[in-house]
Amino acid sequence: MSFRTFVESRMPSLSKPYKPCWWLPTGHVQTAYCVMANFDAVDTVVYKRTLLRLPDGGTIGLDFTPVTPTRDQDETAPVIVVLHGLSGGSQESYVRSILATACAPESEGGLGARAVVVNFRGCCGVPLTSPQFYSAGHTDDIRSALLYISAKYPKAPLLGVGFSLGANVLTRYVGEEGVNSRLKAAAVLACPWDIVANSRQLEGRAFNREVYSRAMGGNLIALLKSHLPAIEKMDGSLLKQETPKALALKKPSLKEVDEHMVRVAGGSSPPFPFPTADAYYAWAGSHQKVPGIQIPFLAVNSIDDPIVAEIPYEACSQNPWVCLVTTEHGGHLGWFEGDLIGREGTPPHRWIKKPVLEWFAGVLDIVDQIGAGSGTDVGNPREVKDGFVVEIDHPFVGYRVIQSGMEITAGTAKLLKGL
Repeated sequence: MSFRTFVESRMPSLSKPYKPCWWLPTGHVQTAYCVMANFDAVDTVVYKRTLLRLPDGGTIGLDFTPVTPTRDQDETAPVIVVLHGLSGGSQESYVRSILATACAPESEGGLGARAVVVNFRGCCGVPLTSPQFYSAGHTDDIRSALLYISAKYPKAPLLGVGFSLGANVLTRYVGEEGVNSRLKAAAVLACPWDIVANSRQLEGRAFNREVYSRAMGGNLIALLKSHLPAIEKMDGSLLKQETPKALALKKPSLKEVDEHMVRVAGGSSPPFPFPTADAYYAWAGSHQKVPGIQIPFLAVNSIDDPIVAEIPYEACSQNPWVCLVTTEHGGHLGWFEGDLIGREGTPPHRWIKKPVLEWFAGVLDIVDQIGAGSGTDVGNPREVKDGFVVEIDHPFVGYRVIQSGMEITAGTAKLLKGL
């Protein structure tokens, strides 16, 4: 079966155009609704958190959906590994919209999957324990998370899904790993692709700069403020040195924050720190990694997304592993459809979960034909060193479990959701 035939036969939701809610007709209002609407009562997902200490002293938080008796007995039940957006986490509505159905039993229309959300350093209540944040380009933290998850579920196929910034990280990871990817398949939604082009669109247009860029910049500053007590103890670090400059900015744009924060502390050295935000953007773009992808890979973008400037049609068309889908409408992580309100007064549901779940269901039917092995049998070899499980010859990839099983609590930062 050709890849195209596989997609057409297993993803019926793509056979007709996506139609947005009549009252959310444009990308701007779809994106605004993601931020302003109350999604607390829909797609409830309960998590248990595991904190991993990384070799450089940093910490990431893995939020697992609780096991059910059926899944607990099935060692081969798939695991969906999630990467969230710019300053989000496991409680984001766009994350829960996918997982609430994916983790439901097959008898209820779900995939019967487990799921784990990888919360980036400092996000969603994860403590900041080293002078390194996260970024759109740094991939060693997802490598560390997958090293742990693949050992925890050695017989389960791992599937990745990324949103916005997390989609960029996920694309870079699978493109860099190629046949060594610990993921059997992946889906990325609203991937920003070319960060340089995005920055031009966000900073070069007055409306985009004043609305989207400053909203995202404000989120990062709020996140930074929530970790000030920890940062104050990081003597000699570039992060502590640049923090006062970042906090002195008034209603900063995303690029202004990136100049003082992300380009300095967004990953390990090398390549960080970068001389400028533009240099960091040029390095971080995931469109450069598309040729290296060698697993089934679904990418969905909306053409009216006000945050994503360019979509790499040519690069995707030249890689036989990649299925690129674009919709005329949907905004940034929106894709709302249906009536004004849903059942019992809830917001309308997201169309996007249909193609994503169809994609994963189709891939799982052919998972034995995709690559070789699973769990600890795939990826780069590992060893135990100084109390950490690490990838051999990868000094920043590894983990040590420092806490496990606690219910998560929301972060203290006041952040806009949905971005």
